[in-house]
Amino acid sequence: MIDLKLLRENPDLVRRSQRTRGEDPALVDQLLEADSRRRESIAAADAARSEQKSFSKSMGQQMRTASDEEKAALREQGKQKAEAVKELEKAQTQAEDDVHELQMKLSNIVEEGAPAGGEDDFVVLEHVGEPTAFDFEPKDHLELGESLGLIDMKRGTKVSGARFYFLTGDGALLQLGMLQLAAHKAVEHGFQMMIPPVLVRPEVMAGTGFLGAHSDEIYHLEEDDMYLVGTSEVALAGYHSDEIIDLSDGPVRYAGWSSCFRREAGSYGKDTRGIIRVHQFDKVEMFVYCRPEEAEAQHQELLAMEKDMLSAVGVPYRVIDVAGGDLGASAARKYDTEAWVPTQDTYRELTSTSNCTTFQARRLKTRYRDADGKPQIAATLNGTLATTRWLVAILENNQQADGSVVVPEALRPFVGKEVLTPR
Repeated sequence: MIDLKLLRENPDLVRRSQRTRGEDPALVDQLLEADSRRRESIAAADAARSEQKSFSKSMGQQMRTASDEEKAALREQGKQKAEAVKELEKAQTQAEDDVHELQMKLSNIVEEGAPAGGEDDFVVLEHVGEPTAFDFEPKDHLELGESLGLIDMKRGTKVSGARFYFLTGDGALLQLGMLQLAAHKAVEHGFQMMIPPVLVRPEVMAGTGFLGAHSDEIYHLEEDDMYLVGTSEVALAGYHSDEIIDLSDGPVRYAGWSSCFRREAGSYGKDTRGIIRVHQFDKVEMFVYCRPEEAEAQHQELLAMEKDMLSAVGVPYRVIDVAGGDLGASAARKYDTEAWVPTQDTYRELTSTSNCTTFQARRLKTRYRDADGKPQIAATLNGTLATTRWLVAILENNQQADGSVVVPEALRPFVGKEVLTPR
């Protein structure tokens, strides 16, 4: 959630952000009005409590000399003041709930410089490598995966339904190698490896901003009131909830390795072939806690690590600055890397890295101490370092005319082969 103090001091900034996202700026005014009512209710309740306290003190003195009739009147007056306090406290609680409800609906403030617009209004920042060209008709990743014994969609569907799959043989080794490479690179850069839970409580899922417009993409276990994560970002964001963390030695950085689950609601008919849009996949996700003034630099570091991983597996890619209307509620700025997919003649997203500023940490009450020892809200960032979808780009860009696939050099120690050949 955003800072109410910032909202009061610069409501036009928040309105501009809402418009950049394509969201309703009127929500800003609704929250300002609710916040004003909340502050008024706090002042009224405080005044009533002070008055009741003063009356109680003087009542004790008056009761010593008062007649029975006067004592009864004093008691009645005290009762009325207590009831008035109770009613004003009830109003205060309701006003605070109203503010919280509106505050949870308001998305993070888009970072200055991010493009406005929707899904197609991104800005391309750079291209790395040339789109792969072949002197033969290339196969798509599923045809390659099946012919090489790497992917089994038919039995995945038989066992679990549409958009499930088995990674088999060298396909499993290829993914494990890719994730291992990502884990090693993360550790080399000072990240602590984590294997987090994949089930989280509602307050953690809400705290990260995933229970808004896209909540229909999340698997919810109603009997347990738990959510399956679509990214280990969720569990890692909740790891330090309700804590004051030590940032005196710099940012705290984690890399979570987990299975992830997405319902892919609303995507029927899109990318139904192969493993581009599936319900379950594995991922190594970077997550950073830092001081707000360090967040922009940390964002660039996460992007640099993603680019390094993509270069290691040897696929052409581009970096895009995602438009405000395509940002998640918690992101102030997001960069995607998109790899070239030859059979689709286009670039497809492989990684995202988002600067969530203080939005998630404010919801989850994660703080640090500043130079004066005063608690302040931390900033959080996240970024993908490797995930199952990468296999699509690796297979298609490294295929040969005979149907084989050259294993990227960085993955060969994990796979144990230089070339994957048809069965």
